Amino acid sequence: MAAIELTNVNKAFGAGLSRVDVLHNVNFSADLGELNLILGPSGSGKSTLLTIIGGLQTPDSGTVLIDGQNLAEQSPKQRDQLRLTTIGFVLQSYNLLPYLNVVDQFKLVDRVKKQGNLTQEELTTLLKELGIDQLLNHYPGELSGGQNQRVALARALYANPQIILADEPTAALDSERVKAVGRLLREMATAHNKAVIVVTHDLRLREFADHTYQLLDGHLQAE
Repeated sequence: MAAIELTNVNKAFGAGLSRVDVLHNVNFSADLGELNLILGPSGSGKSTLLTIIGGLQTPDSGTVLIDGQNLAEQSPKQRDQLRLTTIGFVLQSYNLLPYLNVVDQFKLVDRVKKQGNLTQEELTTLLKELGIDQLLNHYPGELSGGQNQRVALARALYANPQIILADEPTAALDSERVKAVGRLLREMATAHNKAVIVVTHDLRLREFADHTYQLLDGHLQAE
């Protein structure tokens, strides 16, 4: 059974002359142990697709199954619980709390999700791999965009989710950091048996993907 399965998903915004059809009959599935890359230019609907997969938005029609569970049949509370225990988000906006330093960002995860997170040893290794182990006492406002991006990625991985959804996780990174993040996401998929979905326009990540798709004019096609 696929960890994620979308069937004939459609999404539009606006009405009448201002209506914009963002997703057209999108079919997509992702298995544990694989890294899926969805490529497309800005405005192609990548972020919308990712938030629908994560249950943050609902499609106008179609079915979204996460771990065999139909999101449309779940209450908001049930979807919140699914996101807490099963799905890790890495969003473009980072979503780091500005009044917490880096180490406290992870302590907050412990308060919200009390079990199943990475061990301290695993977290230390993760921080070193991302090159942010020396930034633990810094606040988001003191960090560069690329550093904040890597902290946000580490925080999502720290919760040890079954599914990782990443929106442009390498947009602010140089080529060497892109390779490090690509290898890390690939390892999370293969070595830790997670379903990883990355939406991006960064072609540098293509070499790390098991499957690559193109999202153009609302239509998703496998390469």
